[in-house]
Amino acid sequence: MTARIPVDRHPTVVAAMRDAARRNADVEAYVEPGQQGRRRAITFAEWDRAADGVAGYLAGRGVAKGDVVCVLLPSSIDYAVLYAAALRLGAITSGINPRMGAAEVGSIVERAVPVLLVCDPEVAPPPPSRSVPVVSRDEVRASWSGAPPASWPDLTPHDPVAVVWTSGTTGQPKGALFDHANLAAVARGTDVLSRPGDRRLSPLPFAHVGYMTRAWDEVANGVTTIITPTPWRADEAIRVMEAERVTVAQGVPTQWALMLASNELDRADLGALRVAGTGAARMAASTVAEVRRRLGVPVVVRYTSTEASLGTGTTLSSSDEEVATTVGRPVAGVELSIVDDAGSEVTAGSVGRVRLRSAAVMRGYWGHGPGRGRSVAQLLDAAATSAVLDHEGWLTTGDFGHLTAEGNLQLSGRAHERYIRGGYNVYPAEVEEVLVAHPAVARAAVVGAADDVLGEIGVAVVVASDPAAPPDVAGLRRHCAARLADYKAPDAVVVVDELPLTPMMKVDPTRLGELAGRGAAERRARLERDRGAPPGVLGSGPTGAGPTGAADDKERA
Repeated sequence: MTARIPVDRHPTVVAAMRDAARRNADVEAYVEPGQQGRRRAITFAEWDRAADGVAGYLAGRGVAKGDVVCVLLPSSIDYAVLYAAALRLGAITSGINPRMGAAEVGSIVERAVPVLLVCDPEVAPPPPSRSVPVVSRDEVRASWSGAPPASWPDLTPHDPVAVVWTSGTTGQPKGALFDHANLAAVARGTDVLSRPGDRRLSPLPFAHVGYMTRAWDEVANGVTTIITPTPWRADEAIRVMEAERVTVAQGVPTQWALMLASNELDRADLGALRVAGTGAARMAASTVAEVRRRLGVPVVVRYTSTEASLGTGTTLSSSDEEVATTVGRPVAGVELSIVDDAGSEVTAGSVGRVRLRSAAVMRGYWGHGPGRGRSVAQLLDAAATSAVLDHEGWLTTGDFGHLTAEGNLQLSGRAHERYIRGGYNVYPAEVEEVLVAHPAVARAAVVGAADDVLGEIGVAVVVASDPAAPPDVAGLRRHCAARLADYKAPDAVVVVDELPLTPMMKVDPTRLGELAGRGAAERRARLERDRGAPPGVLGSGPTGAGPTGAADDKERA
């Protein structure tokens, strides 16, 4: 039986890993299912021994406590061993998603000033913007059986361990800095997604906060991490779930939708599964119900941000509607507050900015420069950090939301996603929830686009349930207006085969904005044709809009 190691037994994740190597020596820590039977696996004891060897190699390359090591590798056992090796040296691991663009990678390397960059030449070449020693994953792997360092550094709970970079969809990526104490807090709050001996499917990149800050949780519970082969495919994910006897399966709503559409699902034996997890975007109640029915397990949703690392979640007994429309309540150790733009708490049920406070929240945003020899305060960008993290430990997430009568958090959208139509705030998430309830809509994303008359309008980018019968704007507006304020109904519709996604499998706001611009232009051209106005004239005179900013436009749409 897999032993659970209490989080408070050790001061650092390194000590917890050493304990796991003794207590759960023969338990698989990581599995790479591979293709055509090329399965790789490593036990907790083997992971510990390999990390010692890599630590010796890194020390030989000059890596010491406080140094930054950039890891430009796909999710893999190699990544896990390298991270564990850096941890025991007191080095700071800066994971970089291989799917990031060259400019993003270059920006990270420029600011992190690593002493070493480990990369896979087959995935991405090293960026040329900074002169930094580059080594291949094969060279690092060759040191697994090597000698450990002659001595180990003294480590404390507040030594930094990782920089996790945001996706950079609204600018350059920002690096959230975490220490051992942060990872311990995450382990205390993981709740239903971790049980001793779990075998957990991990579809997210290891450079993501979903892996980098959860190392302690996986060690403490002897969790076997099953690494989904890349590129992600629904049929392959289902095959892996069956073959590896996965107990906890995780995925974003798009991934679950694709698995439900796969013919492999009904043929697979998923009897080992005990829970399905989702997050990053809303899943329609009908989809939640179908996942629950076809997999025969509860569905839970989790919400956090890169900077918070830990947030809210639903429970195993939550209803389909609760899982679909809310992100639950704060998990153990997390406080939640909803405030207005001035930072004052809003009245119950009102929409405001979501704030979180816990011991898992980042220490702050990484600044610029090398890590060695500098205090945590010197490592941080003080201005960028204070913009989101106050002196009392409250983190402003950038999301808007409100609390339901039952006390669950219901998100309304990101701060940069909110648009103002005719003087009224519109939060995309609430419109998207209504859109996906329309029988002609499988998936939807709403975004604001500039408009000469109303300032901004809402454009719905939708995936049709039946490609042969795509929804039209008039029908969707009627559907939304019957359930929401009329100014929240979308003004234009763009039908796509699939929503554009970022490397983190979230809807890509940059590409979404481009599609919205196209939809707004097509709408404008249609209105000009209908009114017989010369191109570019519509909207140059009085608006004629009523007090809601919607009365005139309802007729035009």
